[in-house]
Amino acid sequence: MNLKEGAHVIYDTLLFIGMAVIYLMEALLFKLIPRRYRAKSIAGEVALVTGGAGGIGRLIAIKLANLGAHVVIWDIDKQGLLEVAEKIREAGGTCHTYSCDIADKKEVYRTAKATKIEVGSVSLLVNNAGYVCGKTLVELPDHEIERTFSVNILSHYWITKSFLRNMMKNNHGHIVTIASAAGLVGNYNCTDYSATKFAAVGYHESLFAELKVHGYDNIRMTLVCPYLINTGMFDGVKSRLLPTLEPEYVAEEVVAGVLTNEMLIVLPNIMMYFLLFKWLVPPKMCWAIIYHVFKEPQAMMMFKGRESRKMNIADNSTTNNKDICTQ
Repeated sequence: MNLKEGAHVIYDTLLFIGMAVIYLMEALLFKLIPRRYRAKSIAGEVALVTGGAGGIGRLIAIKLANLGAHVVIWDIDKQGLLEVAEKIREAGGTCHTYSCDIADKKEVYRTAKATKIEVGSVSLLVNNAGYVCGKTLVELPDHEIERTFSVNILSHYWITKSFLRNMMKNNHGHIVTIASAAGLVGNYNCTDYSATKFAAVGYHESLFAELKVHGYDNIRMTLVCPYLINTGMFDGVKSRLLPTLEPEYVAEEVVAGVLTNEMLIVLPNIMMYFLLFKWLVPPKMCWAIIYHVFKEPQAMMMFKGRESRKMNIADNSTTNNKDICTQ
């Protein structure tokens, strides 16, 4: 390393230290200021929520509409679409619904085109829809693996690409990725599901880097990693130590995170500290904690699964429908 390169390293290090102090002070200040004083307005924004006909997707859509957003919902549950649209309109909100199987790339692009023509370009995108099968690897049918990847991660690419260029053109927008705690720590019966959620985290962080590097600072991004949500998606699973989250709480946290431009939401918050064990302790010790203390693998062994699902709910929010065989 020559003198010039060494000077650059010293300069960049000092710059980082200065920025670190500023960011730490900013984070502390934000902790002290109530959210309602930091919240931005989303009135007039076109907000797309995938899987918004039920579960936390439905709750998020309703909350966004109550805040003045023009809500667009994509789902395969036609009856659910009618019900949530009626609820939003009765409350004086605006809602447009489209029946769309996001596992089908051509259908995504077709529906996106219709959305832009009939409603406008999406400026607030909530990639929420998800799918889970819940079997061990040797028991997983190939088509279930493919379906899980198509819904939980590949669809994010097709949907985001459909609206990102316009966000970039205006340097304005917000992208929300509903991932999962299963995207931070793998678990039993989740080789497909957990892999897609890990992928969703990587996709989100990489897209954030691309936008920041190219100066699109006003396109905000929020990554959400919730633990088990009481919606039925993981029916039968009961955690030993961590509480099962209520859908209303999760939806409220997601919307609050959007309004305050939070970059990462891990629910419950205490999981942030538990995750440190994964990186700070030896792998065998980490496994011992998960297996003997939290007993997460044993809990996932109780997963009942479903013979039929519908793809209308994000991360932890699938409900039964005998005629629909996706999430």
